[in-house]
Amino acid sequence: MPLTPVEIRHLELHRSWLRGYKKGTVDRLLSEIADSFEEVWRERADLADRLDELETEASKHRELETLLRSTLVSAERAAHDMKEQARRESDLIVQEAHAEGRRLMREMAAEKQRLEEGVRRIRAMLRSALEIVDERPATPEPKAEEPAAPQPQQADGASDTGIRQVAG
Repeated sequence: MPLTPVEIRHLELHRSWLRGYKKGTVDRLLSEIADSFEEVWRERADLADRLDELETEASKHRELETLLRSTLVSAERAAHDMKEQARRESDLIVQEAHAEGRRLMREMAAEKQRLEEGVRRIRAMLRSALEIVDERPATPEPKAEEPAAPQPQQADGASDTGIRQVAG
């Protein structure tokens, strides 16, 4: 059974008749043992307290590590999700741009066809007008009594009637 420093201080050794001990030397020895034992007990108590503090601190660090790990995993997952979302959005933007390009090409083709049709109609109307002009009898010559009005110069490709012939 372990002894405490107080028990050592109050320890009484019984003397035998034949063999005795020097009381002063033994008392000093017991006092030194008790002092040393007290010091060891204090150190042991201090170390136990320090161990409790370190275990508490280690526990806090483990909790913090767990929290940091979960935060890191969440951040990685969020970053992955954001990349995936950005990729999907960019794919959608590209698809919309292609669709808009195809729509514009269809509109442009329709507009081109409409303009070409308009050009064909105008050419047909001009041909009809030229045919009508060509079929009309020539205007009579002015009489000799009246001075002839000066005729404007005709541009290249203009007929006597003043209408230019359209190529085509």
